[in-house]
Amino acid sequence: MVAGVLVLSGTAVAADLLLLGENEEITSGRVKDQGTDVGWAEGITPAWMSGHMELDIPATAQSPQAAYEVTSRFDTGILTFTLTRSEAEAYLAEYPPQGKWLEPTAAQSDVSAHDFAHLGLPEPETFKKGVRYGYVCPGAAKATASPEPSGAPDMPYEMEDGFDTSDGQCVRLYAHEYAPQRTRIYLRAHFDPGISSLPAAPPSASAG
Repeated sequence: MVAGVLVLSGTAVAADLLLLGENEEITSGRVKDQGTDVGWAEGITPAWMSGHMELDIPATAQSPQAAYEVTSRFDTGILTFTLTRSEAEAYLAEYPPQGKWLEPTAAQSDVSAHDFAHLGLPEPETFKKGVRYGYVCPGAAKATASPEPSGAPDMPYEMEDGFDTSDGQCVRLYAHEYAPQRTRIYLRAHFDPGISSLPAAPPSASAG
């Protein structure tokens, strides 16, 4: 009995050690892809994320923020900034959605605070009023229908199965009129893991 317990304990310890990353950090059991740690990447700027999504940030935009998460399944890039109401309308006209802008019939209260929460913002799916959303596909031919796989625009929020699988890179865009004369733009895109050339992480400050 004692020997059996020791064997089981040793197996559990070995399993726990396999969850340790190269830098002694827990990686939740997810494997590293080409030596890149899973998690939020360092050195991500709004300008880099804008170029990666192929969507411009207007020169008049305020409070631009961006982040990029690496996972073993797919990568997620997010970008957000604010515009005046008229600037936002001009921006949305420059980047129209595939199909039409949609408005939620209800807010999603069960959305995990993860993506934009990383930037200290609520998730755009949790809004019901003053928000519209759709897929913006830079460089793609204009389509007459939304690329939403479910094809049911009457749902509160049409959500893809984790990431967009349509041809070409499409970006999920939300425009939230959070103040009488201000609109916040939320952009979220998913990318195949391991193909993105991420910015070099800034060097850590030397001690002393």
